[in-house]
Amino acid sequence: MLTEDTLTQIVKANDIRGLVGEQLDDRVVQALGASFAALVGDEADQVVVGHDMRDSSPALVAAFARGVAEAGLDVVLIGLCSTDALYYASGALDCPGAMFTASHNPAAWNGIKLCRSAARPVGLDTGLAEVRDTARTLLDDPRWPEGAAVAADASGVIREADVLAGYAAHLRSLVDLSGIRPLTVVVDAGNGMAGLTTPAVLGEAAGLPGLPVEIVPLYFELDGTFPNHEANPLDPENLRDLIAAVPARGADLGLAFDGDADRCFVVDERGEPVSPSAITALVASREIAKERAAGRVPTVIHNLITSRVVPEVILEAGGKPVRTRVGHAFIKAEMSSADAVFGGEHSAHYYFRDFWFADTGMLAALHVLAAVGEQDRPLSHLAGRFERYAGSGEINSRVDDVSAATAAVEAAFAGRPDLETDRLDGLTVATTGDGGEMWWFNLRPSNTEPLLRLNAEASDRATMERIRDQVLGIVRGGASRPATTGSDARG
Repeated sequence: MLTEDTLTQIVKANDIRGLVGEQLDDRVVQALGASFAALVGDEADQVVVGHDMRDSSPALVAAFARGVAEAGLDVVLIGLCSTDALYYASGALDCPGAMFTASHNPAAWNGIKLCRSAARPVGLDTGLAEVRDTARTLLDDPRWPEGAAVAADASGVIREADVLAGYAAHLRSLVDLSGIRPLTVVVDAGNGMAGLTTPAVLGEAAGLPGLPVEIVPLYFELDGTFPNHEANPLDPENLRDLIAAVPARGADLGLAFDGDADRCFVVDERGEPVSPSAITALVASREIAKERAAGRVPTVIHNLITSRVVPEVILEAGGKPVRTRVGHAFIKAEMSSADAVFGGEHSAHYYFRDFWFADTGMLAALHVLAAVGEQDRPLSHLAGRFERYAGSGEINSRVDDVSAATAAVEAAFAGRPDLETDRLDGLTVATTGDGGEMWWFNLRPSNTEPLLRLNAEASDRATMERIRDQVLGIVRGGASRPATTGSDARG
């Protein structure tokens, strides 16, 4: 049942997401479409709209398109696509976009990821709050949508377009795979949109030349009920089938995508997951080498909970590392501001200057394939160079008072000259390096729940576990409870 608090509940920091029928219905989505048109009307005359494979997506897209068109803007419907294909369309058409997806959330959910022209992000501080408030005004009018008109000189036109071939060709133009050695790659699409995009990019479905890549498909059938496993590779349980299939097929590596295929996770030839930080370092080193060869000193963005190996590798390769908050809206803004060639997050979001500073898991996957295929060593050897430290992964703790728990942790480490503290995103405490021991941890709140998220890393596992357990002991009040890993991937 929709209430006056519905919009507050579904409009998150970086996107819109809620339960279909209970929080998202045609009326709400049509109001959001009209509100988004009002936001971007001064910069564009059309909006491109795509959607994932969820059963609820087509009807919601139709309602959103009505709202946009009634507000006076044209609508370009591109149908089934991945989120990064929507970003491609926004960049190629130079117009704002809306992607209907709830990423890795269960089938009952859906949502909208919005962007301005050229895939520029829309978050709470960059227009999403305005969209929410305008939609609330419309929905407060009992005549909406039948009797309450949105101010517009004329209704927009709704048309259809196919961007899959252009998306695939653009990605292939950025990484040359034609000369790599033959590779066998297991791809777990999780019944999500990678089942559509993988054959187009790596195969010949879009009319591109064939590649020396054999694809072993897992769960390529588009099915928004996710019958095989959740489309959330950040949870190790959802990588189980891929981990088993890679060595069983004698494959060179495995790739796993989330539901809307904007995130990519990698498994090496042994079936061992490769951390997103290691992938960030690997791709960064390739992009920096290309920039240095052109006589430029490139900037690379990383969020504050990627491994310390990431800024180390960036510096070693001759680039400039820039540390930022967690979340795609922050990273994309910093990418654009710094004209960064590449950016990476712990959650397997990878951002590229040559992709309108937007995130694309498929382009990161192409870089991994190229890195493996351009030489004879296995992925485990390449990735091993970037696995220097012991990390905890992300651990969630449910607490009654997030601020009080954070303050207690900060007080426990205060006053030590060998430590540095900052508040860029939550609380980060790190050694200065003067004592010979390296460790750090970050404790930050969830945007939507009374949770604290802990990430810790150290030069060795024993030190990491000691710091991890000390912080968890304070956060959880000394209670003996098993840690639960979680994500703030905002996928």
